Amino acid sequence: MKLLPERLETNRLQLQRLRYEDAEEIFYAYASKEEATQFVLWPTHQTIDDTNEYLRYCARAWDGGHNYVYSIRLKFENRLIGSFGVVNDLGNIHFGYVISPTHWNNGYATEAASCLINILRKQDEVFKIWTFVDAENRASCRVLNKIGLKEEARISRWKRFANQANEPKDCIFYDFPLGRE
Repeated sequence: MKLLPERLETNRLQLQRLRYEDAEEIFYAYASKEEATQFVLWPTHQTIDDTNEYLRYCARAWDGGHNYVYSIRLKFENRLIGSFGVVNDLGNIHFGYVISPTHWNNGYATEAASCLINILRKQDEVFKIWTFVDAENRASCRVLNKIGLKEEARISRWKRFANQANEPKDCIFYDFPLGRE
């Protein structure tokens, strides 16, 4: 079962399945930027080869129907500014995103996340939509609150983030209330 389409659009953005052709843009827009990757689970990319390896994983995961990763592009400039990932564990949906630092504070993460959540919440097989963040990631906390997620739990020293000296960090779990019981 394919949970999501390969291409989506919002007012300002195009979201499409990551492609091998995106490697250089991904690397230079965010994957090699320490400030952009501080709060992600994967290590900052050191070379384009790291990005290409990630894209090979993304292609296999998408085809397997369990991980959908989209590029986020500015619609009218066709500029890649980030990515958005959706992990599907049999209807238990976990998501995350990363935006290029040069495009922070423009509402792009909010717009992309809203688009995907609106599609996912209408699907009968989806029973939970959630994510977690490092408790210090205030910007993502604001985004998640804006799009209707509710704080579900705070867990101290829960997750190691590769780009923060692998120290266990306090995390906040967020849940999107589906309103189905």
